[in-house]
Amino acid sequence: IQEGGAMRITSITVVCLLTTSALLAQEAKKIATGWIDANADAIKRVNKNIWTYAETGLQEFKSAKELTDFLEANGFTVEKGVAGMPTAFVASYGRGKPVIGILAEFDALPGLSQDTTPERKERPDVGAGHGCGHSVFGTASTSGAIAVKKAIEAGKVSGTIRLYGTPAEETGIGKTYMLREGMFKDCDAILTWHAGDRSAAGFSYTKAVVSVKFRFSGLPAHASTSPHEGRSALDAVELMNHGV
Repeated sequence: IQEGGAMRITSITVVCLLTTSALLAQEAKKIATGWIDANADAIKRVNKNIWTYAETGLQEFKSAKELTDFLEANGFTVEKGVAGMPTAFVASYGRGKPVIGILAEFDALPGLSQDTTPERKERPDVGAGHGCGHSVFGTASTSGAIAVKKAIEAGKVSGTIRLYGTPAEETGIGKTYMLREGMFKDCDAILTWHAGDRSAAGFSYTKAVVSVKFRFSGLPAHASTSPHEGRSALDAVELMNHGV
């Protein structure tokens, strides 16, 4: 999804979730997309700043501040340093049900430093880069949440909009710790997206990222005389992998 498309799709989806009235939904969409268009320069500036910071997982101090400052300036209440992570945050506006969450990632990847040139060229003294578009991701999710807030503020829709600043996505840490702390428990729906070369909306699911260790104690047996007495740890791993 492209940045502009992400903001519009996210904000329009949320306002539809917040009302059953087609008329109010249309009015809310107009307010939300109008705010996005009117604040395009500020949104681009936030994205460029986060791209420039290029901070890796759990080190996104400037990036998190960029987003939380933007949210607070637009009337959100922000809880910082949640789930024991200094760069994780939750920004909220509104009250009551439904509670709609939007995920925002903003970590960079090590080894992907790239200058603003068409050829490969590292930025001086910068060892990381936003190869997966997370500067765009965090900015567009945040901007989409603010756009929905404007519609709530205007009385066109009601409920709670919540922006989750989820750090360290590339290492699978941020959301895991926030989930463990029950931070998504009261949400009625949570929206996410990813940068791409086209804008589209869809519903899908993926397998969760879970780190698990198994210890198997096998029993050796001679293959020619007593194979039936052996217990192969390798067989156990293969059966587990196939869901048996």
